[in-house]
Amino acid sequence: MSQPFVVDEMQEAVLESVRRFVADEILPVAADLDANADPEESFSWGIVEKSDAAGIRTMTLPEEWGGIGADYLTTGMVVEELAKGDIGISVVMAQTLKIAQIMMEALSEDQQQRFIPRFRDNPRGLLAIGITEPENGSNYFVHGDWSFNTRAEKVDGGWKINGMKHFVSNSNRANVFLLFVQTEKDNDLFSGSTCFILSNETPGFSLGQVHNKMGERLANNAEMIFQDCFVPDSDVVGEVGNGFQILADFFPASNAYAGASVLGNAVATYEMTLEWAKNRIQGGKPLIEHDGIRAQLAEMHMMLDVARTYIRKATWAADNRDKVPWDPALGALPKIYASQIAWQIATWAMEIHGGSGFMKEIGLEKRVRDAAAFLHSDGVNRTLFLKAANYLYKG
Repeated sequence: MSQPFVVDEMQEAVLESVRRFVADEILPVAADLDANADPEESFSWGIVEKSDAAGIRTMTLPEEWGGIGADYLTTGMVVEELAKGDIGISVVMAQTLKIAQIMMEALSEDQQQRFIPRFRDNPRGLLAIGITEPENGSNYFVHGDWSFNTRAEKVDGGWKINGMKHFVSNSNRANVFLLFVQTEKDNDLFSGSTCFILSNETPGFSLGQVHNKMGERLANNAEMIFQDCFVPDSDVVGEVGNGFQILADFFPASNAYAGASVLGNAVATYEMTLEWAKNRIQGGKPLIEHDGIRAQLAEMHMMLDVARTYIRKATWAADNRDKVPWDPALGALPKIYASQIAWQIATWAMEIHGGSGFMKEIGLEKRVRDAAAFLHSDGVNRTLFLKAANYLYKG
């Protein structure tokens, strides 16, 4: 068995391609897109199409389906690199890359034949997963006496869905969705929800508002509205009433990808601050020659290395579940740590930049706004700690 976290020649070639993509296609336009007042105008189909041409959009599909079969470890590395350019672009791609991985594992052969080409063959094809509702967000990470308000009623030949989801990444852009709704009304969402697959053209499915976010603006999040939306029995993923087993079985690296996104933003923040400290003269010498600043930069470097190691441990373990027992806490803790250190680094960076960091022209304030996203996205950190604790201390 190969050693964990070693970047092999294939991974390095992929990462170098992604770095060029970030330099050529993301960094030159990210600030202007972020500055658009309308959240829909912060999204770029041009970047999506160029990611398709670069082979990024479909890279987690197996070779026989047109991808390169990128594993969890490689994908996590790619997500981090994308986030160095912009955290929103990393989210657009991370959602798509991980849901493609789920689709290859969880869908039936018939479902794969019908839905994967729809995503793969469209240069603008993106994926989304509908879970969060106005009344149900991070509480789906821990067991309790609650259920989804979006419900599906059994009818002849399928299911009729009513309700809404919100805060869903890519939901106004995706052309294929996984959707989790309540099918057993007397059960909680862990024992009474079902996963469905559907397209953006399904009758009865429409979009609500596109959320106007503080940061991560190059990724759109929107409401999904279902009004007597019919989904046939053939589009049930797995077993009826067993939807959350799909997440447990096929979603191990989800939070690690979220951690990789916020880590990439933190790396860019650190690198920006390091350059500032080398060039900004205060007290007659560059900031980095002041002991306190130099030590603080070293602490940032350490925090980034620890976060990256933790994320790579999680993605490597997800790849090797057949060889190494999976620790469910790895589905929560790496993202928590990465988001915490990213926020700390962002606030330290603001202090080191002084008043200049508060000015938009420097570019740091965007990184600070983006750093806030994952204090709650992919689960509020406090709830994720409880999820991990329930795994660690069960019984």
